[in-house]
Amino acid sequence: MKRLSVFLLTPIAVIAPVAHASVYLTVAQAQEALFPGGSFADASVVLNDAQARAIAERSGVRVLNREQRVWRVAGAGWFIVDEVVGKHEFITYAVGLDTSGKVRGIEILEYRESYGHEIRNVAWRRQFVGKAAADPLRLDQDIRNISGATLSCRHVTDGVKRLLAFHEIALQGR
Repeated sequence: MKRLSVFLLTPIAVIAPVAHASVYLTVAQAQEALFPGGSFADASVVLNDAQARAIAERSGVRVLNREQRVWRVAGAGWFIVDEVVGKHEFITYAVGLDTSGKVRGIEILEYRESYGHEIRNVAWRRQFVGKAAADPLRLDQDIRNISGATLSCRHVTDGVKRLLAFHEIALQGR
């Protein structure tokens, strides 16, 4: 009984896994990395029901947040900040799209998991460059997985797929 009472009095922080948050880039730093010298204008979007459904149908990925942080980059395309869940915590990332809707690049802004941060590797992120909404984006087929970061890889890949569909449905022609 004494052993059980000691366990019950142990602070939960000792038992629970510790989340590790790393901020790698601010939004302004990511903007500069993806569009050096670019001129940015806020173009944030709140999706309506029909747009959210269309994005989910086209991408195969459910829209969890109807509010999307977007900037139009003068003469160069779009800069979008998004979040997906890694294994337990959010990953904040940015995607740069050129004027035709193809991926220019991806930057990881904040990673809150204790492992799986390898998705920040340039070689892994470079796999998305040039991808468009019509391209398949399947983990282990079109995008390499990283051992130990499978859920982060899968969810960022799905997020990019969703953002490419978002571009077609909510941004194209604006």
